[in-house]
Amino acid sequence: MFSRQRRHWYYPLISLSVAAGITIGTPQTVSAQPWFELLFRGAQIFQLYSISDEEEVRLGRQINQQLVGQEVQLYRNANANRYVDRIGQRLANNSTRPDIPYTFQIVRDERVNAFATAGGYVYVTTGLLNAVDNEAQLAAVIAHEIGHIAERHAIEQMREIAIARGVATAAGVEDNALVGIGVELALNRPRSRADEYEADRLAVENLARTGYSPVALINFLEKLRNQPSPPAFLSTHPATDDRIARLQEIINSRQVNR
Repeated sequence: MFSRQRRHWYYPLISLSVAAGITIGTPQTVSAQPWFELLFRGAQIFQLYSISDEEEVRLGRQINQQLVGQEVQLYRNANANRYVDRIGQRLANNSTRPDIPYTFQIVRDERVNAFATAGGYVYVTTGLLNAVDNEAQLAAVIAHEIGHIAERHAIEQMREIAIARGVATAAGVEDNALVGIGVELALNRPRSRADEYEADRLAVENLARTGYSPVALINFLEKLRNQPSPPAFLSTHPATDDRIARLQEIINSRQVNR
């Protein structure tokens, strides 16, 4: 199995190989799609895989503008926003990706939820704020979302969807389409089980570095699991019992602060 770092150069190579394979396997297409056009298409896909931090932040800003303008309503309580931002910025500074700007916002929605988009944008709902028992539990949820950003999970999903839909570049050519994909991912699409487990692991490590008990994430998941009607977002994540078991293993194996 390839590591994440090796996959970054491996996928563009596949894209170029597929382009070449189309030419070799379907001779009748050569005249309509000459080599320079296929190579240009491969170069665009490479650009999508090598998106810089600056491009990602810009893309995240555009996604946020569409989300806030059309899809969600922000909660404007200044004290609550300062509170969430203070927790979030501490966690961001102790994350594995502290070198991009992070924006933490509260969404007016009584459902218990949190999500993140590309470029450092994290959202928590008013329902989540009302559901947590303490600051450590809120920090645990935010740390999980920062973990998704640190590993660029949204960008990876956008790549997959963009290529499947024929969006070839992350800069300039198909910006509107990519922003639309980003909004769709934020609101509707679950991440993979592997992404969720990875974000949990990073959250545990981040919480420990920042001075919060990593067990807070387990406590919050247990609380949600035991509710008569668990939040809908849990259905898009790995089974809660499996997440709790894995988190306990991580905490025990790394002997992080409890």
